[in-house]
Amino acid sequence: MSKIFETPLYPYQRSADQDASQPVRHPVIVIGAGPIGLGAAIDLAQQDVPVLVLDDNDKVSWGSRAICFAKRPLEILDRLGCGDPMVDKGVVWNTGKVFFDERQVYGFNLLPEEGHRRPAFINLQQYYFELYLYERLRELEAEGKPVQIRGGNKVVSVTPKDDYVALTVDTPDGPYQLETDWLIACDGAGSPTRAMMGLDFIGRVFEDNFLIADVVMKADFPTERWFWFDPPFNRNQSALLHKQPDDVWRIDLQLGWDIDKEEEKKPENVIPRLKAMLGPDVEFDLEWVSIYTFQCRRMEKFRHGRVIFAGDAAHQVSPFGARGANSGLQDTDNLIWKLKLVMDGKAPESLLDTYDWERVYGADENILNSSRSTDFITPKSEVSRQFRDAVLDLSETYEFARPFVNSGRLSVPCTYDGSPLNGPDAAGLPVRTRPGSPAVDAPVSGGWLLDRLGDKFQLLAINTEVPANLEEGGIAIEGLSLSTGDDPSGALKDRYLGKAASAVYLMRPDQHVAARWTAYDETAVRAALNTATGRA
Repeated sequence: MSKIFETPLYPYQRSADQDASQPVRHPVIVIGAGPIGLGAAIDLAQQDVPVLVLDDNDKVSWGSRAICFAKRPLEILDRLGCGDPMVDKGVVWNTGKVFFDERQVYGFNLLPEEGHRRPAFINLQQYYFELYLYERLRELEAEGKPVQIRGGNKVVSVTPKDDYVALTVDTPDGPYQLETDWLIACDGAGSPTRAMMGLDFIGRVFEDNFLIADVVMKADFPTERWFWFDPPFNRNQSALLHKQPDDVWRIDLQLGWDIDKEEEKKPENVIPRLKAMLGPDVEFDLEWVSIYTFQCRRMEKFRHGRVIFAGDAAHQVSPFGARGANSGLQDTDNLIWKLKLVMDGKAPESLLDTYDWERVYGADENILNSSRSTDFITPKSEVSRQFRDAVLDLSETYEFARPFVNSGRLSVPCTYDGSPLNGPDAAGLPVRTRPGSPAVDAPVSGGWLLDRLGDKFQLLAINTEVPANLEEGGIAIEGLSLSTGDDPSGALKDRYLGKAASAVYLMRPDQHVAARWTAYDETAVRAALNTATGRA
């Protein structure tokens, strides 16, 4: 059993800022050293943007918490330089099974096609996830990148000004003052920053509770996601089983609404429930127990002047579907390149409003899917339950019924259809790589497509030529020319060309498509770049 969550990684140390006669101004401060805050800090540091991370804790999170990390966030982590340790340690899976009572009604494969570097999902305890991000941050610090992390530094006051944000930070040595040009709040679902600014969520809280138990046991269950509706060990409720590294298994059990949460978390009440599920002879140890309530809520706006919210601080969804940490990493992936352009004076501050537009759009998509999952898992009327059970019965035999089964639609990346940053879209190219969509990976000569994209604007040319370098308004565009000769599997053609003979894609620094054409047109590219940076 891992005990890394017991070891301080960044213990409190007095900083020079605490002895300064005037508040020290930092370009960017991130509140929260969870996965989202660390991801934001790494992204900033890699692009030489000075960043300070403040956290009242000094170690990784207790308990596995978030465990399912999807393909797109893994690709983001590759860009951040820490995808390999996550996948190497994680339990890789692509398939799942759905049970009704004791019967398997169907199975599914979340990545049915070949030609992707990363799997559909890995399962990895959050404490490992945070550890590898922290180690990457320290690597960057050792390389001379401008990043700091301070444990035992609790932000107790946030005061937005016109052109900066003032902070009061409490420490074991007493409080001190800081200022920052930009504040990124990644301080979780109970965000103190949000509370200090008098902001709140809008959305739904569902009348149901679920028990999470991480158990250590030797078991020969396959590496799959198993979900039960109305199983014999938890009648009229649901259950979920996932494998994690180190022989840790995640079990979710639906409990209902009218419960005593503190009583239900006690081992003497948890263990009989687990024995009923696993069998009386299975030996296991409890590692972590928690109870959660389904919530599908978000802030009305994620950007409030120079204070920007990301991750659970900005939005919450029910855990089934693995949309929390996954969508949070996509928040910072969307934000950081825009913030850098604004800070460098290469884009107007209004570009940050498109972070709000695109990630609220993404949050609403997640909330919609999560709400539908919750309504299917926990029917609110007898008629709804009868409909659900009929769908489950039919799905065992009839394929048409299976898309209606919703045991938690699993996280997929958001395509920003209608974004103000989207440029032209040439007819005849594949729908899946239209403007606003994340790039789809493909094997190419010498490796993988996504490894050659990211952190900058690029022109991806297939079966045609583009300049190796182009500049528009101080922003460089790097050319990447490939041909079908670089496409041994045909995946690049299938995903980016379709029936077209050639194509040119303008890619954003977050690997989303900004615009595309079937031939290179310099004037059109320059116009699309100005649109994609909010300068049009």
